[in-house]
Amino acid sequence: MTSAASRPTAGPFDRGHTDDLMAFLTASPSPYHAVASAAQRLEKAGFRRVEETAAWDATTGGKYVIRGGAIIAWYVPEGAAAHTPYRIVGAHTDSPNLRVKPQPDMGAHGWRQVAVEIYGGTLLNTWLDRDLGLAGRLTLRDGSHHLVNVDRPLLRVPQLAIHLDRSANDGLKLERQRHMQPVWGTGEVHEGDLIEFVAAEAGVDAEDVSGWDLMVHAVEAPAYLGRDRELLAGPRMDNLLSVHAAVAALASLAGRDDLPYIPVLAAFDHEENGSEADTGAQGPLLGNVLERSVYARGGSYEDRARAFAGTVCLSSDTGHAVHPNYAERHDPTHHPRVNGGPILKVNVNQRYATDGSGRAVFTAACEKAGVPWQSFVSNNDMPCGTTIGPITAARHGIRTVDIGVAILSMHSARELCGAEDPYLLANALVAFLEG
Repeated sequence: MTSAASRPTAGPFDRGHTDDLMAFLTASPSPYHAVASAAQRLEKAGFRRVEETAAWDATTGGKYVIRGGAIIAWYVPEGAAAHTPYRIVGAHTDSPNLRVKPQPDMGAHGWRQVAVEIYGGTLLNTWLDRDLGLAGRLTLRDGSHHLVNVDRPLLRVPQLAIHLDRSANDGLKLERQRHMQPVWGTGEVHEGDLIEFVAAEAGVDAEDVSGWDLMVHAVEAPAYLGRDRELLAGPRMDNLLSVHAAVAALASLAGRDDLPYIPVLAAFDHEENGSEADTGAQGPLLGNVLERSVYARGGSYEDRARAFAGTVCLSSDTGHAVHPNYAERHDPTHHPRVNGGPILKVNVNQRYATDGSGRAVFTAACEKAGVPWQSFVSNNDMPCGTTIGPITAARHGIRTVDIGVAILSMHSARELCGAEDPYLLANALVAFLEG
């Protein structure tokens, strides 16, 4: 780890960035809301949306593309050549949660419930006895989409009382199908009730709704925690913390025509279930955007090859801080700490894409920003998770480095990080994107 002070000596972000992250988390209960929140911030910085179905031109400046729960944004400086390489920050907008099934209305014994399916590797017990809202998007018969966010206590997954399960504290066993269906009222179950309710919340006619992508979220607001407010507790930090930092970093570079690279944000959906989607890192979205940008500036396939060969991607995702109650689960010589700066994630079996040359790029950015950094590797006896990093490297032939912020309670309905780490990451990303 570097010996730099915890506060960056250069860069635009301070503790106010963490305050803004809290607002971003609250405004983004689904990937679709996260994309809308990111786009709103980019628009304020002068970026404009371009459609995939339209012809692209050679104009410079900030642009972005939205597809479902994914957003790709980039800034083309004045005078950028067709073969100018990219500097990419990759992240993902989705988080493990409970998602509404196609036939959502169910219930028993006088209770009305919502049928949900488990999305990603969520910690099931963290959804118990918690006030839950409902958010996502509705698709109408004309093909349009409408965001909806019921951000108030609406649902609850009630846990069985200990009097009816005396062994609960000896090892709680939750069946994903039987035990995770939330209640949202009492009375008779009627088909169409939930969508009628959600449509009214969105201000549309229920009869016009032909599809939905809805998910449950905890309604408790993010909050500072600790004696000195040095910790931050909140939902969906895996991985909206990285999305927010990347959006802020990219927006800060708007108007900079001295950049040697084209800075890019690539925030994908469906990372938590393997990235195999048209909006995931396994899909063609990022490659299509980068190639079309080259060709729109009059480039050839040779220019595209040159640009990709000089491109570097930071795959930014949360990682594991050392847990004070389970330190033996971590590698004994690598104990990342909260508020210690971003982590460099390494796995020689390519669960992370970092190698020595990538490490050099990342550490140079941290040193330029005056930001401390830490190393992370998994305990050899514990399976290692993965990210969009190896996928990006293999699919596009782009040098990729896996980094992130160390947190506790990953994949919980409510996670925990150091309150300084979000702005330390954002400052490091600015230095990286600047080159």
